[in-house]
Amino acid sequence: MALTELFEIKMRMSLFKNLGLAITAMTIGGCQFEKNATEFCQDNLDFACQQVNLLVEDAQVANKIPRTLTAEGNMHWTRDGFDWTEGFFPGTCWYLYEYSGDKSWMKAADNFQNMFVEHRLLPYFHDLGFVFNCSYGNGFRLTGNEKYKQVLIEAGNTLITRFNPNVGCIRSWDVDKGWQSKRGWEYPVIIDNMMNLEMLFELTRITGDEKYQKVAVSHADVTMQNHFRDNMSSYHVVDYDSITGEVRNHHTAQGYAHESEWARGQAWGVYGYTVCYRYTHDQKYLDQAMKIADYIINNPAIPEDKIPYWDYDAPKIPDEPRDASAAAVTASALIELNGYVEKDYLTEACAILKSLSSDNYRARLGGNKHFLLKHSVGSIPHNNEIDVPLNYTDYYYVEALLRLKRLESKDNQMACLK
Repeated sequence: MALTELFEIKMRMSLFKNLGLAITAMTIGGCQFEKNATEFCQDNLDFACQQVNLLVEDAQVANKIPRTLTAEGNMHWTRDGFDWTEGFFPGTCWYLYEYSGDKSWMKAADNFQNMFVEHRLLPYFHDLGFVFNCSYGNGFRLTGNEKYKQVLIEAGNTLITRFNPNVGCIRSWDVDKGWQSKRGWEYPVIIDNMMNLEMLFELTRITGDEKYQKVAVSHADVTMQNHFRDNMSSYHVVDYDSITGEVRNHHTAQGYAHESEWARGQAWGVYGYTVCYRYTHDQKYLDQAMKIADYIINNPAIPEDKIPYWDYDAPKIPDEPRDASAAAVTASALIELNGYVEKDYLTEACAILKSLSSDNYRARLGGNKHFLLKHSVGSIPHNNEIDVPLNYTDYYYVEALLRLKRLESKDNQMACLK
C-alpha cells in the first residue's frame, strides 16, 4: 500500500474517532442544534445550490464574475485585467457540482473560469494559486480534463518566476506602482501567499516535477521563520532585502496596525500549513498548524459565536465589523487538521459552521444579492469591502461543509448535533 494511502487512512480514522465527540459537544449561546451532521450539511448545501444558482443567472446575464457588493448594496464584479478573487466563484460552482452531480454546475464553472484563462501567463501577480487552483484545480480533480491540467501547469510555471532564491520566497506584490509603491517596500511577502502554495504542491504530485514543491517548501520555511510572533500570531507583511534575504520590516496592509493581529491573516496561516503537511508529511508543518490553530481557538478576542472581528486588536471592539471570511477559512482548515492529530479541532470547526449557518450570517433565499454569507471584510485600511458578502467567504464555507459531509458519509456511527 502506498504511503499516501496509509496517510489518508490514518487521517480518516482520526477524524471518525473525534467526530462523535465534536458534534455532540457543540452548543452556541444555549441554542442546541437538533439535526445530525449529515442533515446539517445537506440543508446548507441544498440552500447553497438554490442561492448560488440565482447568482449564476445574474452573472450569466452580465457575463461577469461576482466578487462582492458595493457600500450601497449594488453588485461589484471582478475587475477587468486581473482580480485575485476571480477563481472563487467558478470554484464554488465546482464544489456544488461535486455535491449535487448536476452537470449544469460543471458547465457554469467552465464558462466562468474561461473568462480569465489567459491570466495564467501574467507574471505580475502572486495570486495565481488562488485563481487557478480553486477553479481549474477543482475542475481537473473532478473531471480529469487534460486541458485543465495544462492550464494549471502554465499558471504554476508563471508563479514560480516570482521566486527569489536569495529570499527563499515568492514575492507578493510588485512595488513599482500603485499603493504598494508608497510603502517603501523592496520585496514584500504577505501571509496570504501561503494559500498559493497548494497549486505548486499539487503540480509536483500530478507532473512528478519537483521544482514546484521545492519552491513551495522554501516559501513555507522562510515564512515560518519570519512571519510569526512568539504567541504564534502572524504579521501580515514581511519586507525582505532582495539581495541578502534579510528582513527589512514587519508591516501590515489590511490589519489595524503593524503589530496587530489581522483576523484573516491568522486563518491563512493555519490553512496554509495544514496544506503543507498534507503534501509533505513533515512534522514541523503539522506542529506549526496546530500552534496557529490553538492560538486562534484560545484567543480571548474571539467572540462567543466564534466569528472574529476583522482584527483581534481593533480599537472599538465590540463595535467593530466581524469577518465571516476569516471564520470560513478557519473552519475548513480545522476540519482537515483534525484528521491528522489526536487533538480535537472538529468541535471548534462545527461551532464556527453553526454560527455561519445561522440567520445572523447566512442570507435568506433570494437576499444578499444571491451571495451565501453576510458580514465579511476585505480591507478596512483601504476603506474597501466593509461588512459585505465576499465570493471567497462563500467558497470556503461550501468547502468546509463538503469536508464535514465527507466525514459523516463514511462514518456509520453518526452522532447528533445536540
